[in-house]
Amino acid sequence: MSRELYFLRSSEQKIVTDMFKHAHPTKEDELLKYTEFYGLTPKDLGLYALVSGEIAGAIWSRKFEGDVGATLSVAIVPKFKDEGIESFMIEQFLEEAAAVFDELSIDISAQAESKELYETFGFTPTKNDFVLSKTLERKDVIRPSDGYDPKKWMD
Repeated sequence: MSRELYFLRSSEQKIVTDMFKHAHPTKEDELLKYTEFYGLTPKDLGLYALVSGEIAGAIWSRKFEGDVGATLSVAIVPKFKDEGIESFMIEQFLEEAAAVFDELSIDISAQAESKELYETFGFTPTKNDFVLSKTLERKDVIRPSDGYDPKKWMD
């Protein structure tokens, strides 16, 4: 099983739209807030994972007006749920996000079973137990070591 990560480009907004239901199953009414014009501002950052050429998941963030940090969304296609894709994406995403944002937060109300996973990556509960946040430390970005191809990482 080959796993690869790619940056979400503005031309791939459809991936974000398609993956939204896996990240926020209870927030269908907020689809446009999280997806409309995705990737057209520096406030958007995302990756998607391919497993043997099939989209297995996506992770993206948006910085909404008035928020301290960016809001994180993590989506895994159900058939890839227990394949380690979520950790694979989160690890690289945190490296990338640290170059752009000071803080990330994620609402896990629809994914409470993932709370422990996010806590292993340094996310902590806020006043709302279903919202976790993480302060990011600025550091150099480390690219995946499995054959870095600069064409993958450019828009």
